[in-house]
Amino acid sequence: MTPPYIKQDLKNGIATISFYHPEQNSLPTDLLSKLTEIIELAGINDAIKVVILKSGGEKTFCAGASFQELCAINDEETGTLFFSGFANVINAIRKCSKIVIGSVQGKAVGGGVGIAAAMDYCLASQFASIKLSELTIGIGPFVVSPAIERKIGLAAFSQLTLDATTFYSAEWAQNKGLYSSVHENNDELDKAVFTLAQNLANYNLEALTAIKQILWKDTENWDELLRERAAISGKLVLSPFTKEALKRFQK
Repeated sequence: MTPPYIKQDLKNGIATISFYHPEQNSLPTDLLSKLTEIIELAGINDAIKVVILKSGGEKTFCAGASFQELCAINDEETGTLFFSGFANVINAIRKCSKIVIGSVQGKAVGGGVGIAAAMDYCLASQFASIKLSELTIGIGPFVVSPAIERKIGLAAFSQLTLDATTFYSAEWAQNKGLYSSVHENNDELDKAVFTLAQNLANYNLEALTAIKQILWKDTENWDELLRERAAISGKLVLSPFTKEALKRFQK
């Protein structure tokens, strides 16, 4: 079994950042921290002109947070820290001075949808269906909601959130604005991502940085906002409803 990793490959000004975890690319706190750091470093590396963010494997882009860590939370401080992991990744993408291209090759759940929504430009395969399942265990997609709602609008976000047991297709996600394009298979996805990255790497970096600032207009309060959202989830995860729901999933 391949061990978990966060890695970066840099070639011709294109930094490809990849993450992987054997449990459907779920992301525990330590991997989220490393992912945040490597994105932040990419933003200040003059050798990097554009960033590609992807995950390993074929079937799942990201299954969200680590279920084992979620079950182990016993106090609000730990809960807030746990849910801050995805907040930090989203904010790292937001504040990175480079355009971040997302490559979503498989299913995205919970925090995985949040990461996809935080991309400046996100491409996907036809297998990249999405689901926000948080309500089924008594919490909600509070941390990722600003990024998702910003991309697909309140009505579509509401549909995803309240219909918490349904996977919505990649085509649905494209129609709502989460994905810029959907491709037949992973080979076609990789080609499209690489072509876009090559084009962007040849553009004026100052212009791209200025465009990025426009793309993220009016999100300057997200450091504080996402911390507040993490605290909401950190409290709810201790509720009797959630504790009981997590027990059912552990059986």
